[in-house]
Amino acid sequence: MGMFKKAISLALIGGLAACSPTSSPTDTGSPQHFSPEPTLALFEALSSDEMQGRQAGSAESANARVMIIERLNALGVKPVGASFEHPFRYGPFRAPQTGVAGAPDKDGVNVIGVIKGYAPNDISMVISAHYDHLGVRDGEIYNGTDDNASGVVGALAIAEHFSKTAPAHDIHFVFFDAEEDGFGGARNFITSPPIPLNQVALNLNFDMVSRGDNGILWASGTHHWPDMVPMVNAVAETAPVTIQLGFDQGDGREDWTLLSDHAVFFRSGIPHIYFGVEDHPDYHKPSDDFEKVDQDWFLRSVDTLIMVSEAMDEDLEEIFKMRQAATENE
Repeated sequence: MGMFKKAISLALIGGLAACSPTSSPTDTGSPQHFSPEPTLALFEALSSDEMQGRQAGSAESANARVMIIERLNALGVKPVGASFEHPFRYGPFRAPQTGVAGAPDKDGVNVIGVIKGYAPNDISMVISAHYDHLGVRDGEIYNGTDDNASGVVGALAIAEHFSKTAPAHDIHFVFFDAEEDGFGGARNFITSPPIPLNQVALNLNFDMVSRGDNGILWASGTHHWPDMVPMVNAVAETAPVTIQLGFDQGDGREDWTLLSDHAVFFRSGIPHIYFGVEDHPDYHKPSDDFEKVDQDWFLRSVDTLIMVSEAMDEDLEEIFKMRQAATENE
């Protein structure tokens, strides 16, 4: 174990003394469903220069998995199968609109855990975020703070919440690899599923949830599943950040339906809601750094995602019926 990974491990397990965030968040008085300190510490660690942009297949990608798995273990989240790590092979994504890929010639690893629900049924929800980013290009590190260390630690904060307050339904936490390389990990999840896909009612995908420079966290996907509009709007009434619906129809980057890992769930007929912020000046640039994040807004964004996850868990049986009805009508 390298010194950097050792320091992070001690930070997460032993009180965070070795890796506290560089500045303290503002106290907003909003209810917190999770522990801000380990969330911010891991957020900063995953997006630090030492992680070299977490490119799929790199040593730093493996380091990121160590951090994620250590946090899952600390929270009591169980692995799916024999291990949290699910290796896969993938090929170039030649036709994004159709999902066609070339021959597999690259290696990736998804990280998958589960918190079991108490309801007497087998339906489940998948909460996902990709942990990879662009690596180092022309000597510059693409740290990928917002894209997507933010979504990873947001999902882990939800795992923390449900580890203390059991969900009604099984929740699978999936940290995808190779999103930046044609959704490699997500495509493998669908083609070689480690869980029964016919029991998945919903995918909540988080990708870029920390840079709410205009104060808005967007929920994309309800255009395709309008029965979920009142569910999201009900959370928006009391959420600590502004939720708006949109970016799920139109042309180009006005429609986010096929722009992140939730695309594979959409193509498979599984309802999804994607939460993210709009593109900002640091999107896919070396300047997407931890120091650019308004920590107060980010923590409220995470709190909002937890509220959404709770609401979706409560309504998951209705969402599953919605999926079944759509399948029958095809």
